[in-house]
Amino acid sequence: MLMRGGTSRGAYFLAEDLPADPDARDALLLSVMGGPDERQIDGLGGGHPLTSKVAVLSPSADPRADVDYLFLQVAVDRPEVSSRQNCGNILAGVGPFAVERGLVPAGEERTAVRIRMVNSGGLATAAFATPGGRVDYTGDTGIAGVPGTAAPVTLEFPPVEGALLPTGNVRDDIDGVPVTCVDNGMPTVLTAAASLGVTGYEAPADLEENTALTGRLHAIRLKAGRLMGLGDVTDTTVPKLTLLAPPRDGGAITTRTFIPVRCHPSIGVLGAAGVAAGLRVEGAVGADLAHLPAGSDLVRVEHPTGFLDIECGVGTDTAGRPVARRTAVVRTARKIFDGTVFPGFRPTS
Repeated sequence: MLMRGGTSRGAYFLAEDLPADPDARDALLLSVMGGPDERQIDGLGGGHPLTSKVAVLSPSADPRADVDYLFLQVAVDRPEVSSRQNCGNILAGVGPFAVERGLVPAGEERTAVRIRMVNSGGLATAAFATPGGRVDYTGDTGIAGVPGTAAPVTLEFPPVEGALLPTGNVRDDIDGVPVTCVDNGMPTVLTAAASLGVTGYEAPADLEENTALTGRLHAIRLKAGRLMGLGDVTDTTVPKLTLLAPPRDGGAITTRTFIPVRCHPSIGVLGAAGVAAGLRVEGAVGADLAHLPAGSDLVRVEHPTGFLDIECGVGTDTAGRPVARRTAVVRTARKIFDGTVFPGFRPTS
């Protein structure tokens, strides 16, 4: 099934319909998406990382979950399929797909699907309307970066196990640039745009073409990966990097996120979760730039095509270290196509 989840698009499969061997599975998925080719003209991909994604579902053996969700990022320009990150946007389609494929029975009015995110071991619950026991994709909810409206999918995440600040520090200095390293479901590096000589309001294409900037970001990302305990991240897509600037349109903060080479035209769900959590840590990079509403967990994260509203509460553990208490966000999903895909060539290198 081809679905739009949030501001991404991907192919959703049952695990039983794919090869069990990871290498054979990845070769098949590269063919299905049409890569490696920057146009992905021979497959389902759209020539961009946000449209070259795959969700693989199976029943879960975890008593806390109904289904297991494995996210796979299929590279556009090289023969690579990565499972080293989650995707919160594609997650928006997991619950509806699970109902469509009979993995979870639909309620008469509304269904909640408990999901184990295989990539990280984290949990999420997706709740959405199922009037008459069928998934209804129509609705009047709009999200920035997606034309039109659709039915809302509420995604709720319990507290992430492990340190919210993986380096143990509220701030680190990398190559003379102050950063805050956060993991609220996605390893993310926060830095002030001004500290890198840009405003943070530039168009994504302009930032991508700024080779001096992208070179500095690459160096920062490699060093941040080691500080966060991720090892050599040269060939991985995490951590992501988010540039922060004061809000301009009534939100809490303005963002430009690198994923990690291309600049996101909006922002990922879990990337926004990292930003929202980081801003609530006293002394973190960006906290002095943010306009956070008093008495509310709601954070409006501005991005190049609008904003994303996310609820995020941060507290402290018994040792006084910051921890995320709860994260929730509303996304939408839409079924685009349901049928048979015919693989073409299978790359060998």
